[in-house]
Amino acid sequence: MWIDSNAYIGHWPFRQVKNSSCRDLIERMDANDISASVLTNINGIFYKDTQAANKETYEEIRFNRKWEERLIPFAVINPVYSGWREDLHESIENLGMKGVRIFPKYHRYGLDLPACVELVKRCRDLEVPVGLTLRMVDSRPSSWLDISNEWKLSDVMPIVKAVPDAKFMVLNLSGSTHLETEDLDLFKKGDVFMDTSGRNVLELRGLMDTFGEEKFGFGTHSPILDYKTGALRIASLREDEADAQTRANLQSGNIKRFLGL
Repeated sequence: MWIDSNAYIGHWPFRQVKNSSCRDLIERMDANDISASVLTNINGIFYKDTQAANKETYEEIRFNRKWEERLIPFAVINPVYSGWREDLHESIENLGMKGVRIFPKYHRYGLDLPACVELVKRCRDLEVPVGLTLRMVDSRPSSWLDISNEWKLSDVMPIVKAVPDAKFMVLNLSGSTHLETEDLDLFKKGDVFMDTSGRNVLELRGLMDTFGEEKFGFGTHSPILDYKTGALRIASLREDEADAQTRANLQSGNIKRFLGL
């Protein structure tokens, strides 16, 4: 079984993104033998009211009830927006969202913003994870309207330190993964999950040795990135680097445990 921990629907305003609907995602999953996908609506990054994108996701999944068994939606919440508390409640309690994604770079706030800390604490109390993405797209060929400064793993530490008992997903490891000793110890103790989509997941075995095998799992960051690289990083592990159980955990076991599936 394979579960994609990092997939998207929706449109990117600065480049053409194909395969942007739930139907497209299901077709990709079927073609690649993927059992389930954690998905986020890209539109929520750019809508002034992110809840409109969350409702789009909800309505699209409801279009085909069979999709509910395979699609695991996360809500995009913007703590700068005045109605974010109501959005969070509606998303988790009424729309059935299984987690929250935040995009501080695009919504223009720091992870030390009091409302951001409050949001993460509320997610902790609701027992749902908060997802952070180190990079959405490669800034080098991007539009001048898009952001150009990307995150390193150390950049997410302020919110991890502020709410160390929350659940975090750190996705698309595209910047440096180096952490100072104190931060590394805190990160390793935390309930954190990272996916295999990022360009810096070149030595997956080394990253697992540093952070822990249980913190990693298959992710694609599709359709922005390709659908194969995240899986190949698991498949390419040598026999002395990963036994059958470790591979099964990377393919689906770790994300199932993390999300309580």
